[in-house]
Amino acid sequence: MKTRATRLKAPGQIVVAERELTVGPDEVLVKGHLSGICGSDKAMYRGDIPEKITLPLWIGHESGGTVVEAGSRVREYRPGDKVMVFNWCNTLADYYVVPVSGLQPVPDGLDMDLAALGEPIACAMYSALTCGAQLGDVVVVYGMGFAGSIIAQAVKRMGAYKVVAVDVAEHKLDIARRLGSDVQINAKTVDPVKAVLDLTGGRGADVVVEAAGTGASMNQATAMLKHNGILTLYSWITQPVTLNISRWHDDGLQIRTTGLVHHTEQERVIWTPWVLRPVVQGLVDVRPLITHEFPLEKVAAAFEAAAEDPAAIKVVVRN
Repeated sequence: MKTRATRLKAPGQIVVAERELTVGPDEVLVKGHLSGICGSDKAMYRGDIPEKITLPLWIGHESGGTVVEAGSRVREYRPGDKVMVFNWCNTLADYYVVPVSGLQPVPDGLDMDLAALGEPIACAMYSALTCGAQLGDVVVVYGMGFAGSIIAQAVKRMGAYKVVAVDVAEHKLDIARRLGSDVQINAKTVDPVKAVLDLTGGRGADVVVEAAGTGASMNQATAMLKHNGILTLYSWITQPVTLNISRWHDDGLQIRTTGLVHHTEQERVIWTPWVLRPVVQGLVDVRPLITHEFPLEKVAAAFEAAAEDPAAIKVVVRN
């Protein structure tokens, strides 16, 4: 069959084009519900292209929808099933084909708008639930984008004594305040390291979740941690940065990487229902983080907003 799909032709050049789809024996054809624009999508749109990726590129991977057709060897899904995508398969399209290994069923009770963002929500929730935050801790979340805003809510619900939100955009800090963070620090106007050390009487934070993805944020996250504190790495940094590894060694810092989708498929299948349970239960509020919505035919405008609008947190394209 043929579908409309999104293609990145060159940095800054996004088009909707016709694409032919064929369903293989181990694949599933999905009618998309909506798709999100990920930070990695924005990076490639801006020209930060990883070595393993060449242009032009059919783009999009945050989505969910309804199974239309299942391949001859597929036993896990059938037409009508609601699914979430955990695969790079050009989801910014009316229809897309996914290997069965790249799908998971939508948990009972999860609204399809949120299920279609199941992959980024699950990744953020997994980071929160495995970051090491304990009852009574001071936890800093550095970077209040989509993931950081979810992580901050979750660690507060987990019992953190104080959750400190750090960003350079005041509107994101306003949302963090409304969603329950205790302290908000604008790193553009305030030294965030000094602010955290002052807040903790010079001791430093128990846990810092780095979700901003710059060399400066990485080093500031390191500097604001207590001795033997936990540095949890969430963000995707594609360019080389210089880090103060000496402090990691001298102060016995614990370094955790929390990329859910970078574990095995079998682990992801088990962990995803667990990490999405608090979202289904209404303990974490995701809807205020969906700031922009566009139809597929305006996907170029969606990418422009995601890349350039400082008010954008999660931009979605309705399929």
